[in-house]
Amino acid sequence: MARPKVFVVFYSTYGHVHTISKSIKEGLEKSALVDVEVYQFPETLSESVLQSMYAPPKPDIPVITVDKLAEADGFLFGFPTRFGSAPAQVKAFFDSTGSLWVKGALSGKPAGIFFSTASQHGGQETTAFSFLPVLAHHGMVFVPALSTSAGNPGVDQVAGGSPWGAGTVAGSDGARQPTEYDLAAAVAQGETFANIAAKLSA
Repeated sequence: MARPKVFVVFYSTYGHVHTISKSIKEGLEKSALVDVEVYQFPETLSESVLQSMYAPPKPDIPVITVDKLAEADGFLFGFPTRFGSAPAQVKAFFDSTGSLWVKGALSGKPAGIFFSTASQHGGQETTAFSFLPVLAHHGMVFVPALSTSAGNPGVDQVAGGSPWGAGTVAGSDGARQPTEYDLAAAVAQGETFANIAAKLSA
């Protein structure tokens, strides 16, 4: 029987979510239970605006389309928080998925999320809450990160992520990069998700 196909789809302005996505992919592949493809959400900002924001060039990764999204058996969506919700680029993409909604093309498929925030209290939980209606309306099954082999980071270090999904704290200027804990938690989330996706596809 063919292995389920999981799409990792992310939006990353300054590279933090892209970095986390690599560890998510590592965990998915480590499971040997799923096939993995990586995509990025379409950009809605002009090149001149991105340059004024000092955003680096986008990685050489295919841009997801509505039709392509329907080919996956499961999804891990990654994006930075924007005032406690997903960024406009992610919202704009899902606003264009009405044709999939009408057909129930994503119904019953597992989906997880991962993040970056500017601070430890930068809206990761409210971002998760506000994204759940998108999954619910499409009939997708939300899969949290659950407990991970990365362990509990304690209170002596700045750590991203939560039971909702892996993540990192980028800092207000975006200079802070994902830590070893952040990346280990993302690998663990990928493994956990792969196990659940495989069970749902059995």
